[in-house]
Amino acid sequence: MRALQSLLLCSMALSVSPLWAQNAVPLDAAKHPWSTPAPRGLKAAHFTNISDGARIETPFLLKFGLTGMGLAPITKEQKGTGHHHLLINRELPLDLTQPLPFNDQYIHFGKGQMESVLTLKPGDYTLRLVLADHRHVPHFVYSKPLRVKVTAHHADVPPDSLGQAGVSLWLPKAEVAPGIPVQVLFHASKLNVSHHALQSTGTGHFRLTLKDGAGRSESMDFREGQTEAWLKPPRGQYQLRVDFMDNVEPGRVLHSSSPVTLKVGA
Repeated sequence: MRALQSLLLCSMALSVSPLWAQNAVPLDAAKHPWSTPAPRGLKAAHFTNISDGARIETPFLLKFGLTGMGLAPITKEQKGTGHHHLLINRELPLDLTQPLPFNDQYIHFGKGQMESVLTLKPGDYTLRLVLADHRHVPHFVYSKPLRVKVTAHHADVPPDSLGQAGVSLWLPKAEVAPGIPVQVLFHASKLNVSHHALQSTGTGHFRLTLKDGAGRSESMDFREGQTEAWLKPPRGQYQLRVDFMDNVEPGRVLHSSSPVTLKVGA
């Protein structure tokens, strides 16, 4: 009888939907059954907290996003990664085989940063992001130009006072129909993101966890420096949290976000 009960329990455990793997060890994001590619295989940089035509006062904390690739510092070559460059009042370079210059119109973020504090004086500006490799040679990955007006500059506000070290996540759409891809944006403030293979001290990568109302959870690691996810979870309501994991010390959580609610289906 006990043998039969054990067999039944085992069968029940094996019959759990593969949509809920209950992975004790987080899966690589690309291998998780809920992961899906970005629409049309998109590869692009973008700004996550400002839109075209915005009127801002400086200092202003500008946040970067990246679709279809990962971030890495400039220590050495790592396939599928790059680092951000902020172009101010500059067009895309005509020669994409040459390194981007270093000056106040080409600002480099070679440590794997996801943000910059603008200290521009009042006036009209065009901003653009370009992703480049470890040699500062551009990938064909960039943002649309963003036109902003700086209406005031507060010289008494220290730029470093904006924001604090930590991570967060944002859902452009917090409620979607089943089968519709969900974009989940991660952000690391005053932290450096990197592909784990580089083993760069002082860097980390994102880990996303989704928990439903029944307490079931799924976790996935974005070890290749990705700063967003595209997912197709089954119908339900979820609490999402992102952790920032140390790239050198496995399993060490450096920072965790507040939870965000996602609804899939009515």
